[in-house]
Amino acid sequence: MRKLFWRIFAIVWLTMAISIALLFAISSVFGLLPPVQELRDQRTSLAIETATRLLATNGVDATQQFLSAVAQTPSPVHLNLTAIGGPMECSIKAIGKFERHVVNAGHCFQLSAEATEMDFLSRNLPKLVPWTSAMFAAAFAAYWLAQYLTRPVEQLKRGLRALAQGQFDVRIGNKIDRKRDEIAALAHDFDVTAARLQEFQDVQQGLFHDISHELRSPLSRLQAAIGLLKKNPSRLDAMTERLEREIARMDDLVGEVLTLARLTATETPPLEQQTLDLVDLLREIVDDCAFEGAARNVCVVYNGAESFVTSLNGELIYRAIENVVRNAVKYSPSNARVIVNTEREYEAFVITVADQGPGIPKDILDVIFQPFRRGSILSTGVVGFGLGLAITKHAFARHGGQVQAELPSEGGLLMRMSLPA
Repeated sequence: MRKLFWRIFAIVWLTMAISIALLFAISSVFGLLPPVQELRDQRTSLAIETATRLLATNGVDATQQFLSAVAQTPSPVHLNLTAIGGPMECSIKAIGKFERHVVNAGHCFQLSAEATEMDFLSRNLPKLVPWTSAMFAAAFAAYWLAQYLTRPVEQLKRGLRALAQGQFDVRIGNKIDRKRDEIAALAHDFDVTAARLQEFQDVQQGLFHDISHELRSPLSRLQAAIGLLKKNPSRLDAMTERLEREIARMDDLVGEVLTLARLTATETPPLEQQTLDLVDLLREIVDDCAFEGAARNVCVVYNGAESFVTSLNGELIYRAIENVVRNAVKYSPSNARVIVNTEREYEAFVITVADQGPGIPKDILDVIFQPFRRGSILSTGVVGFGLGLAITKHAFARHGGQVQAELPSEGGLLMRMSLPA
């Protein structure tokens, strides 16, 4: 990460430095910078001219005071006043660039400036100071910008390393002090991903626990039955039915787990679909469930469309809807009604299954679609693996539909299943 930091620092600093250098170069070429030597020569010429007029009119003492004053200014000019003889001397002496001869009180005085040629440093110091200051400012800005850009990347790197080590509870959004920029959005997406991975891990661990628990019970009963047979082989005929029942139960569990695994896999082949009438499937399911509910006088009634022809995986959708209707029959009390209704809503074909059972608490409406969340939460004594509704939800999702549970005001539970029309 330090390589990225120094790379960003170098790019930003060099860019700013080159820009500043070009600015000063252009300013020098086109004379935009102040001419230091020329300004100093102008100050010297002005001081000599002023001293010349002052000597001619006010005398030596006033001129000496003026020379002392200009020598003590922030930009001092050093002038010398020297008596060189009589008036004739003023007429025969050569006069230089910064030299004047003045006659006062019968004497010739020479006003001259000390050498004003500036060395390289003095001439260029006014240029070097802003240049150096700008370079330091650019370095500071580049350092701050590099820190600003690489700090969240470092946090993201640490978070990804933690995820790779299985620490799915890691979060970085609270460590990046930004509100609305793209890096904050990236940190939010990272936290969402970590939360989903943690959820998947919890679900996976829960599935392992639940599957092992579901298998342990029939296996324990099988072991007990085998133990009884060893002690009393004459009971073979009586125990055979029990053994077959437990084996069938394990076979059903394995079959449902495999079905759910296929539906929830990230990479699955497209579903094999057939063109069929969904209403015909519904009527068949209603007839089968009505036959099962007849023993407790539970009536299953179908209302709705006469036909809905579409392309879908008939076996999968049949099983998904059957899970819902069978649950409604199981959890309904004796002498109750289960109503299966269909209708078109916008661009969807909606199937609703309403029962007169005890319903469920509102806070677990979504929980019942998770694997192994069986009907025992309803305190009805109905047994099951708790995989049926999970299979139903994923089966409809694979067809572009959805499944929802609702609590009608009149009681019971209403399951709403929809498919694209």
